[in-house]
Amino acid sequence: MIELTKAEEQVMQFLWKLEKAFLKDIVENYSEPKPASTTVATVIRVLIKKGFIGFNTYGKINEYFPLISKDDYFRKHFKKVAKNFFNGSSSKIASFFTDDKDVNLSELEEMKQMIEERIKKLKENNE
Repeated sequence: MIELTKAEEQVMQFLWKLEKAFLKDIVENYSEPKPASTTVATVIRVLIKKGFIGFNTYGKINEYFPLISKDDYFRKHFKKVAKNFFNGSSSKIASFFTDDKDVNLSELEEMKQMIEERIKKLKENNE
């Protein structure tokens, strides 16, 4: 998957949140100082070329929408991070989170519950 720049990812975050938006709607989502509309329009054109955004035209105005879901993008992006930093090892990723002092007990219990549910589903599918 093509990696996005920070500016491209920010536009995508707005579109994922809004689902459909005109240029003015996207610009309004930026905090102050807002970028120029022409700057955002340039980023949108790049995202269209990369295949991340589609659009419908109403007269001279385009309404933009994401062509890839946030979950799909995150999953593919995270797999690359996992490969680069953890040699693709799920257990090394889990170890990273369990060793992190900022992860509290309730978060660890939530992770444990998700893992147990996944194990249960896998066992059910193998029977």
